Amino acid sequence: MPTSRFEPSTIKNKVKREEIARKQKKAKGQEKLQKRLAQAKAEANDPLLKKKRLAQNVPRTLDNTREYDPSILTANPNAEAGPSTLALQGDLNDGQNVSEQQTEDESAADIASDPFAAYFSGAVDPSVPPKVLITTSPKATRTTYDFCDEITGIFPGAEFIRRKKGKGFEMGRIAGWAANRGYSHLMVVNEDMKKPNAITMVYLPDGPTAYFKLTSVELSQKISGHARATAHYPELVMNGFVTRLGHTVGRLFQTFFPPMPEFQGRQVVTLHNQRDFLFFRRHRYAFRSTEKVALQEIGPRFTLKLRYLKKGLPAVKNLGAPSKHLEFDAEEKEQEQQALKDVEMGEVAGQEPDEEEDAQPPTPSQKVIPPTEDEYLWMWKPELETTRRTFFL
Repeated sequence: MPTSRFEPSTIKNKVKREEIARKQKKAKGQEKLQKRLAQAKAEANDPLLKKKRLAQNVPRTLDNTREYDPSILTANPNAEAGPSTLALQGDLNDGQNVSEQQTEDESAADIASDPFAAYFSGAVDPSVPPKVLITTSPKATRTTYDFCDEITGIFPGAEFIRRKKGKGFEMGRIAGWAANRGYSHLMVVNEDMKKPNAITMVYLPDGPTAYFKLTSVELSQKISGHARATAHYPELVMNGFVTRLGHTVGRLFQTFFPPMPEFQGRQVVTLHNQRDFLFFRRHRYAFRSTEKVALQEIGPRFTLKLRYLKKGLPAVKNLGAPSKHLEFDAEEKEQEQQALKDVEMGEVAGQEPDEEEDAQPPTPSQKVIPPTEDEYLWMWKPELETTRRTFFL
């Protein structure tokens, strides 16, 4: 039985067939346009219609359909409330409240006992920026040095030192050396194929250590119309860190900046987490009016992805290996023995005035020694991503 719908494909003449198809396509487009105009007119008269339409037409994305993680700290892990969810909501309210309370208690305990508690408790002077030591992997090239110069300008208390070649400059030894000299952070930029490809961040003196893959690096000079950075302390904006692991990573990044920003600089650093990719941006904002604000990017821009999180400092495998004796060890030993004899003679003579006791140097503090074995708190593995909607931060 022939269909009642007319199909241009039944026309034998090619020119006529294309003309009819073109007219039908145009008529369909006009019909859609008139429908959208009528809908916009109705919504302009009644704003509630637009709100209702937007509430009903929520697109399903990987972000709002992510798999539920028990470590998520948000109140409601469900992105959407469907009919089945609403029907079971009354039965599950009691169980959800108990689990939410347990998660909040565990999160509060983690925050109170984590290594960053001193920074957030106010024990650190907010006007003094944290001391950050930035270095590279051995045998780095000019591209990596340029990137290090850029990130040195991001952190107010950062200092860049080139890494020497040879043995004895393992990352754990560098971390211990920096911790003994008052640095609060260590950042090591790794290079592969003459391009920076990873960043290791160490919180001193007790860790943790985070390793990130580095991609999509674009320096400030490559950004069209970029602004010039100033020495003001920037503001920090962090988005999308909802799990306990995400909170740990976010608090680690917060400790790189002074707690009190300088608002007169109008600089803001943004770290946006989307699907476990951390997008770094730096802007300057300008008030065009009482309602409008303009942004001008300063740069650089890059993307990070967490690969593992270690407890403590990076390990040094051969830390306990015996080292060669130095030539002046015997001379130092003789000097120490002579000093002990002098002290004993002074005690016998009874010459111990209070002023000399006050002038004695204090005993040296305990040195920070890196461990010999790594202890991983979290490590990314391919088998962890069971679906495309599995995220960890």
